[in-house]
Amino acid sequence: MAEPLLDISGLSKRFETPGGFGQKPRSMMAVRGVSLRIGKGEVVGVVGESGCGKSTLARLVLRLLEPTDGRLVFDGQDLTALSAREMRRMRRRMAMVFQDPYSSLDPRYTLEEVLGEPFRAQGLPVPEGRIAELLAQVGLPETMRGAYPHQLSGGQRQRAGIARALALHPEFLVLDEPTASLDVSIQAQIIALLQDLRARLGLTYLFISHDLGLVRYFCDRIVVMYLGAVVELLPAAATPPRHPYSRALMDSTFVPDPGQRRDLVGLTGEIPSPFNLPKGCAFAARCPRVTARCLAEVPLLEASGPHALACFNPLPEL
Repeated sequence: MAEPLLDISGLSKRFETPGGFGQKPRSMMAVRGVSLRIGKGEVVGVVGESGCGKSTLARLVLRLLEPTDGRLVFDGQDLTALSAREMRRMRRRMAMVFQDPYSSLDPRYTLEEVLGEPFRAQGLPVPEGRIAELLAQVGLPETMRGAYPHQLSGGQRQRAGIARALALHPEFLVLDEPTASLDVSIQAQIIALLQDLRARLGLTYLFISHDLGLVRYFCDRIVVMYLGAVVELLPAAATPPRHPYSRALMDSTFVPDPGQRRDLVGLTGEIPSPFNLPKGCAFAARCPRVTARCLAEVPLLEASGPHALACFNPLPEL
């Protein structure tokens, strides 16, 4: 792996519910002990079912949420030890692109004002010519600088969101399902744009998505999460997953080649409540390879070369 830009170790986030109306206060671990190193210029994808902690992890990485436990080291600096003022300055080097390009843009702002937001938030003047440069970088004509978000198409709005994220010359972008609300043809254009920007600007991405096929195409490595924990970390290219949950996710992806299509076998069993996780493996109730050990012990993420796995009974290599 390239020199690490972001080193995450033992990152956890606990949420508390206040109770009331006869309900006792409860707590849940939305992210549980996540450790991950992301190299400079790398694209790491995070996948998993809804509610597995992907978006919470993204917000923890940028310290938009305060972690309950663990450390975040960005380019040698411990983010968890920074004050609010120091963290605000550090955020010039990192940014986020959101899933919904419409709700993430202020409808009262013109495109020029949207792209000036990061500078105003940091108390900086907008450099002369920077707005035109940002528009050109994402393929939007300069004539659109006076347009409002509702006057743009979905793809144009997402390009505007990417341009805003690039305003302060960041090195690291968190992409939280940036293509989920777009048509397939527009998705391809946005992914091509992100690939081009990565190559030209030397960017590093943390890419969150439900689209397993897209993650395998776009990312260098894939992180599979289940109920807040990482269950598998594998290279994206030609590496079959070995965790039963990862294999079920990968096998559910649509394959456009009729000769390669498979019969889809859905997971059975109920997802445990995050407020009341079982004693052993959280996936045990849905796993076809469950044993008594799975019900009693929590498997730890163990690495074998570039492939890491948290499973007592992994699937055989294909």
